[in-house]
Amino acid sequence: MSSSSTGATAVHSDRVRRLIYQASYTGMKETDLLLGHFARLHLPGLSDADLTDFENLLAAGDPSIYAWVMGNAPLPEAYDTPVFRLIKEFKNNK
Repeated sequence: MSSSSTGATAVHSDRVRRLIYQASYTGMKETDLLLGHFARLHLPGLSDADLTDFENLLAAGDPSIYAWVMGNAPLPEAYDTPVFRLIKEFKNNK
């Protein structure tokens, strides 16, 4: 493995670890449990683009994320991504 691919792998791993932490400590217990568990299971296998979608979702804030996932509020088009659909599927199968 070249040093550049090793570096890219390390950057990806660090990003995943940071996002798992952020998802687990969002501030709202219900969202922490859902997103934290989802992140631990799914983020390591996601692409950089998917991780960016997840980061953008986290930035939307707990009340919005929870309402969207629970179906209590319409999901804005900007957040209707494969990652969000994966989170919804994960929630429905828990």
